[in-house]
Amino acid sequence: GIDVNRPSAKSAQQKGKANILIAIRNNNEIWIDKRMVDVRSVRANIERLKAANVQNSVVIQSDSESKTGILVKVMDQIRLAGIFNISISTLREN
Repeated sequence: GIDVNRPSAKSAQQKGKANILIAIRNNNEIWIDKRMVDVRSVRANIERLKAANVQNSVVIQSDSESKTGILVKVMDQIRLAGIFNISISTLREN
């Protein structure tokens, strides 16, 4: 439900749908499950969503203008929650 301007990549690959989606906006806001969350609460939110799903995978839609440091912190929190199947959404560049 959040619009982000995803970066493009020539090596982008089509993946199946993930059951957990995280968006990082250009102003570095983090959105999970249609709610804005602080980076410190990403792990707890992922753990809650993880408990409700059998297949645990996360796709991060990070705006091309967001800070890389926020993306790294979010990925770290996801791993601390026990999910290692993490993809970053991009647009396929021709």
